[in-house]
Amino acid sequence: MKSRVEAFLLVCLCGIFLWPLQGNAQEAVKLVKHPHRIDVWVGGKPFTTYYFSPEEAKPYLQPLRTAGGAIVTRGFPIGNYIPPAHRHDRSIEPHQRPMYFGHGDIDGYSFWSEQVFARQYYGTHDGEKFGRAVFEKLEDATPGLHSGEIRARFNLVGGGRVLAEETQDYIFRGGSDTRIIDCQFIIRADHGPVKMGDTKEGTFAIRVIKSLDSPPGHMVNSNGGLGEKQIWGKRADWVDYYGKVGDEEVGIAIFDSPRSFRHPTYWHARAYGLFAANPFGLREFTNDPSQDGSYTIPAGKSLLFRYRVLIHRGDYKQAQIANAYQKYAAEEQ
Repeated sequence: MKSRVEAFLLVCLCGIFLWPLQGNAQEAVKLVKHPHRIDVWVGGKPFTTYYFSPEEAKPYLQPLRTAGGAIVTRGFPIGNYIPPAHRHDRSIEPHQRPMYFGHGDIDGYSFWSEQVFARQYYGTHDGEKFGRAVFEKLEDATPGLHSGEIRARFNLVGGGRVLAEETQDYIFRGGSDTRIIDCQFIIRADHGPVKMGDTKEGTFAIRVIKSLDSPPGHMVNSNGGLGEKQIWGKRADWVDYYGKVGDEEVGIAIFDSPRSFRHPTYWHARAYGLFAANPFGLREFTNDPSQDGSYTIPAGKSLLFRYRVLIHRGDYKQAQIANAYQKYAAEEQ
């Protein structure tokens, strides 16, 4: 009799501990390909779209959604279009796509700002040189029962020549409570040395929906820093934006991988809804003119950047973001 009771209790305990894992089991990922975009579906619901049109200066993902369907990234610009009501709003910064990778100084060319907005938004911006990530090849677009992967190759072009080659790789996952994107970016100096300049304008970034701006939303980093003053220009393993979108308490975090260049990275994180991992902007981040965060990739070599984007329910404590990062970091070792 005793053994039956013990067995019953063991089953109950297993059910208690396994229930959250089962409730957030990874769901099937579907990829729907179009000429210059790929729609990503998770668990039969739309998640995001990857855009890589030759008409735009860099690829990006728009929008990002929670498992419940709430959009957590801002809705404009759409392509190269700024709505008339926002064309003179200096807070818009249209080059800040919902999720993107682009550095503000690669061999002197900006892959952060975009030439298409120079007249209508930046003014003349005399002297600024703009680069473009020109789509070269879709190397992989594979759906799956538990994840899906997109990998694309681009030429980084500035001044009419190819400066370097960039590969973007995304693995998409999700369950009932979360959405995850594992991101890898590789810049290869296949056309001679490539200098990544010291500037705050970079590098892997997300621009959140206005209701997540801080305030009314909240921003926290892995060191317990709160708000822009304690996070901008500081090094940290992760940053999380969280708050209310509609009636849902949600958050979105970027994890910096231990394998990524200059981990833990510095953060170009602003209260108006931008947060970006930037390992290069030391001079501005430290307010020390003697600092130089630039780095030259030797000819024939490459530079690796790896991040995880985690979209979650609840605030960062309820979502156990610190624990989630530790698990991620252990996987990345």
